[in-house]
Amino acid sequence: MRATGWLALAIALAGVALSSQAAADTMDPALARLVTDESCRVSGPNGGLYYNPASGFGPCQTDDAAFAKLIAQYGFAVAPSAMHSARTTGYGGFELAIEADYTKIDSDADYWERGTQRAQDPSTSPDDLLQHYALKVRKGFPFGLELTSTVGFLANTNIVTAGADIRMALFEGFRTGIPAIFPELAVGGSVRTITGTEEFQLTIAGFDAQLSKPLPIAGTVVLTPYIGYQWLRIFGDSGLIDLTPNTDAIDACNFGGTNTPATPAGGNTGFDGQPVCPGGSAADFNNTVVFDEVRLTRHRLDFGAQLRFQMVKFGAHFVTDIVGVADANKGADYEIAGVNKFEGVSKQWTLAFDLGAVF
Repeated sequence: MRATGWLALAIALAGVALSSQAAADTMDPALARLVTDESCRVSGPNGGLYYNPASGFGPCQTDDAAFAKLIAQYGFAVAPSAMHSARTTGYGGFELAIEADYTKIDSDADYWERGTQRAQDPSTSPDDLLQHYALKVRKGFPFGLELTSTVGFLANTNIVTAGADIRMALFEGFRTGIPAIFPELAVGGSVRTITGTEEFQLTIAGFDAQLSKPLPIAGTVVLTPYIGYQWLRIFGDSGLIDLTPNTDAIDACNFGGTNTPATPAGGNTGFDGQPVCPGGSAADFNNTVVFDEVRLTRHRLDFGAQLRFQMVKFGAHFVTDIVGVADANKGADYEIAGVNKFEGVSKQWTLAFDLGAVF
């Protein structure tokens, strides 16, 4: 079978296998569970989260530190992997590949236990690894420029990812003389974003610099080891989250309209626009919230190797934090009540593989 045939078969098999995983959603976010004090709500006889009238009409408080830690670890998993050598595909070059990334998370941490849609059986735990699978297309242009587009998904979730990269090879292609001694050098920028969940929005921007050196073997095989640095900026924003999703705030209020001149509340002339609740309570309206926005930086080291035989290319790649998340994000902007919100988040790593055809 020709190289393109093998690649098409691999993509088809991956799509069939992974689409069955995507039907499950045990690792989807469940932000409604992230509150600082559970006394604001109660569990129903068949599960679910209901407003607790005994809470004294106090609204639930969001656990913003837990949300920030979730964003930090989801963001690492779907961030641009920088899985490439410094050499581009060349002027007119083209590559089609599938990539599989396996990212370690703090699966035994409280925020993963509470913050995902996993089975709530105490004997089960969230997945140890977040699995991200993507199809990527690379295209070379003159002057060492290369563009990449990618689309993928996070297994065991409904999250779909998409993004693009731009890369410029500053030093490549020298085969003779003094320049052939030195490694090739490239720099690039990238962005990834997600869809498929209403719980949060997540966007990751990155910059990377790579060094690599192609090593011909027996005239038909090229092994290219590489190493690089990657800077990431992660942007996470909560959707509108109902912290008591099984209580209908309209029913609890016995809603009679809003306190406006058209629907005044029992002679109240303040006309503040608040819900009018004859015989009910408006307290549960305050349990629909937005978590604090999350902004953080990651510094990553990546290294790997590509093996190319004629048109077929196989790669293995490893990327890890250089410094801890809390150490990379210091100051009042990253604190809640004087404590760094990323305190306790471990350094993460990703092991990745790709298989592709180069034309």
